[in-house]
Order: sequence, then C-alpha cells, then structure tokens
Amino acid sequence: MLQHKKALREGIRDGLPIGLGYLAVSFSLGVAAKNAGLTPLQGFFASLFNNASAGEYAGFTVIAADAPYFEIFFITLIANARYLLMSCALSQKFSSGTSIFHRILVGYDVTDEIFGITIARPGILDPYYCYGAILIAAPSWAGGTALGIIAGNLMPARAVSALSVALFGMFLAVIIPPAKTDKVVGLFVLISFVASYICCHLPVLRDFSGGTRTIILTVALSAIAAILFPVSEKEEQHAT
Repeated sequence: MLQHKKALREGIRDGLPIGLGYLAVSFSLGVAAKNAGLTPLQGFFASLFNNASAGEYAGFTVIAADAPYFEIFFITLIANARYLLMSCALSQKFSSGTSIFHRILVGYDVTDEIFGITIARPGILDPYYCYGAILIAAPSWAGGTALGIIAGNLMPARAVSALSVALFGMFLAVIIPPAKTDKVVGLFVLISFVASYICCHLPVLRDFSGGTRTIILTVALSAIAAILFPVSEKEEQHAT
C-alpha cells in the first residue's frame, strides 16, 4: 500500500507539467470544437474520453462537415492508431501479476507525454504511477477544451478565427522536428500537402467529404512509405 501511495504521488508530480501544457493546447482545440457546434459540456466529455489532439481535431473537423458517424469513427481510429502500439509497449513494463483491470485503466489515457514518462521509469511499472499522472492530465485536457469553447462563444468572430490558427501551429510543431531529421518523413509531409490539394480538384475525389479524403490519403501514403522505406530494427532501436 505504501509503495502504491509513493508511486501515485510521483505520478501526480510528473503529471503537473503535462497538465499545464494540456490546458494550453486543448484551449485551442476547444475553439475547433466550438466551430463544430459542440457545447462546453460536450467538449469536456469529448476530450475526457478521447485525450488526443490529432484524433479530436480530425473528429471535430468531420463533425463540422456533417459527416456520418462511421466516418467520424474511422478518421478518429486512424488518427489515434499509434496509441495501440504505445499500449502494447507499455504493457511489457508491468509485472506478470498485474490484473487486466489495471491494464485497462492505464490504457484509457496512454498519450504521447504520459507514455514518455512511464516508459522511461526504470524497473517494473506500478500502475498507480500512471493513475497519478492521469489524475492531473485528463481533467486539464478536458477542462481546457471546455474553456476554449466558452471563450469562443464570448469572443468576436475575428478573435475566434485567429485562435483557430494556433492549433495548426501545434501540428506544425509536431511534424517539423521529425521532418528536419528524417528526409523520408519530410518528403512525405510535402507529398501529403500536394496530394491533399490535388484531391480537392480531381473529378471523383473532390466530391468526397474532407474527412473521407483525409482517410484515403492517410492510409495510402502511410502504406506507400512503409513499403518503399521500411524502418529497420536497428534504426527503430536507435530512435527509441
């Protein structure tokens, strides 16, 4: 019991800076949710149950486009697919006696940042450490989204439009560093920009919704990159 309490306190300590960062980023995400027509309560629960910037932004985008439920589900699944791999890696840190209940609870909020601090801990991972980080990170993310929607409802349209640009800046911050260090990533980032523009004007694809085109391009370009430029096991170990 004392060991669990210690792990919980350490998780809360390490989760504090993550929570502060989430509060700022999810505020911009809340503006996107406001543009999609969500109320602060809806935005709060959307972020509470889907703590993922790219997945949520993709979901809010297709919601704003009046996309069907299946399209919303599929685009969110693709955008969040990397968390499946993170969860598999994280599961190897638990002791063999860790119950499925604890594994499911930890899997609820495997984000990039929480994965980073948990996978870096030496030795066997105590799930209570994850709970401590989640106790701070998840409410901060959900609360920031709700605050962004509230602010979007109070501010003039021009200010809301200006804040919407901040989210694109966040995504640029995500893709620029790996694009600068990996020529293949940089090449496919440029290809994705060009392909997205072309697909908006091609006879058949231009009739699809923006969400459907995003799904097609994401799957197609990811498959092409994996086939033409597979990452060797040695390179993967070096990257981690």
